[in-house]
Amino acid sequence: MHSTRELSPASFTIEVAGRPARLEDVLPGFTAADRLGVVVRRPGGAVGASLLILAAVTGFYAIHRRSGEDFFIYPDYFVFHVGGRFGDHRRLEIWPSHKEVVVEGAAEQVLEAVNDRGITRLLVEDGRPAAPDLAAETLASARSRIRTVLAYAPDGRVGRADLAVSGNAVTESYAESVLARSAVGVSRRDLRRAGRPVETYRTLALDEALGLLAPPAAA
Repeated sequence: MHSTRELSPASFTIEVAGRPARLEDVLPGFTAADRLGVVVRRPGGAVGASLLILAAVTGFYAIHRRSGEDFFIYPDYFVFHVGGRFGDHRRLEIWPSHKEVVVEGAAEQVLEAVNDRGITRLLVEDGRPAAPDLAAETLASARSRIRTVLAYAPDGRVGRADLAVSGNAVTESYAESVLARSAVGVSRRDLRRAGRPVETYRTLALDEALGLLAPPAAA
């Protein structure tokens, strides 16, 4: 819960289609009961979605503060490591550690894990959609529950982006910590705009996102 002392909604600037927006515009109907899931296929990959993760975390804690009651709780947000463990995301408030979920590479297994955690907002790595082999019941479960799907890029910038999230020096220190724990020497200098880190995302239809759960095609 370190971010409750260091971040507030003012730590982030959100734009949708180039216009100022709020977290609720990105995640319509956002509540503290939402469950965020990020699918990761490479070391440090989730750092490309760190600002949206942290904006959602901050929104979660803001809801709890408004209750006026003391709380000690972490959001039910998960990182799905496909094919192996790709880092430690506790600095992004992915905690306790069982929320770092390692799954096999098949799309069916990934979506089963997503369904089992009741994910309502899903972030998937951008790429070329395939035609995954999914069981009808697995697909129906996802369609009944997942409300928002976004594509992110490990380097923080997707093509055809319609969403941008800016952070600050504190959010960037969290991202750098995750990269250090992942032993990945990735520079985020190119993400800076007017001195602030800016990540971009693209809104997806669920069926397109499901195509991105399949293992990437061999080159």
